[in-house]
Amino acid sequence: MTQGTTEASLSSLNELVAGGGVAVLSGAGLSTESGIPDYRGPTGRSRRAEPMTYQRFLGSAEARQRYWARSHVGWRQIGLARPNTGHLAVAALQRHGLVTGIVTQNVDGLHQAAGAREVIELHGGLDRVVCLSCRERSPRAELDRRLRAANPGWAATSDVVNPDGDAVLSDAQVAGFRVVDCAACGGLLKPDVVFFGENVPRPRVEQCFAVVERARALLVLGSSLAIPSGLRFVRRAAALGVPVAIVNQGPTGGDAHARLLVDAPLGVTLSGLARRLGAQ
Repeated sequence: MTQGTTEASLSSLNELVAGGGVAVLSGAGLSTESGIPDYRGPTGRSRRAEPMTYQRFLGSAEARQRYWARSHVGWRQIGLARPNTGHLAVAALQRHGLVTGIVTQNVDGLHQAAGAREVIELHGGLDRVVCLSCRERSPRAELDRRLRAANPGWAATSDVVNPDGDAVLSDAQVAGFRVVDCAACGGLLKPDVVFFGENVPRPRVEQCFAVVERARALLVLGSSLAIPSGLRFVRRAAALGVPVAIVNQGPTGGDAHARLLVDAPLGVTLSGLARRLGAQ
């Protein structure tokens, strides 16, 4: 195993990606340079994040009020975020024909905003909402307009926004917030993302496995691989003999399966990689 940020590890990364057929698995660490904090990496360790669970969301009107108030504020930051040099480098490597598949654990849409194509959003996307009754999907921007209209004069702000768009608000800020339901059938609305305690749809999981199984190499970017949702793809690659390279700040749950570990900031590392390979 090659490890570190030495010239040798960067050279090994260059050689691995230069061969093409690379599948990318990205996590929250790729988006921190866009101003979106992660849960477990350097920007997330100082916060105690308690994300909403699917069971709490379904079971309590109070929990839904709290979630949508916090998410309404958080969406302002997520919606304004722009791709950083890491996202742009991944898109450039894809255009150059070296990256053949992208699976992201992120819900921020920044891969697509950077120009990447056919991105599989493992955990869904915050730019959409879904009705739990009629299953109709609608743009988050439409819900944002409806929530603003339903809450005139409500102007809560927060300095702490989690990677799923959940802003930290006080009970007093949440208390007066009014939730809106599906405009088509009156059912409960939920962001089109996979909550903790909810399963990723099986067809989507199989699609991700197929990307990994077709790959010549798997490149993990900014994921702690602390939960099985992403780690299973690393394990599948390793079981098939597909070399795994991990670029992340800090150790990950997949390090034992990796052929190459690069502990370094994502933006500068990936932009340098794309430049060396003639993709930028």
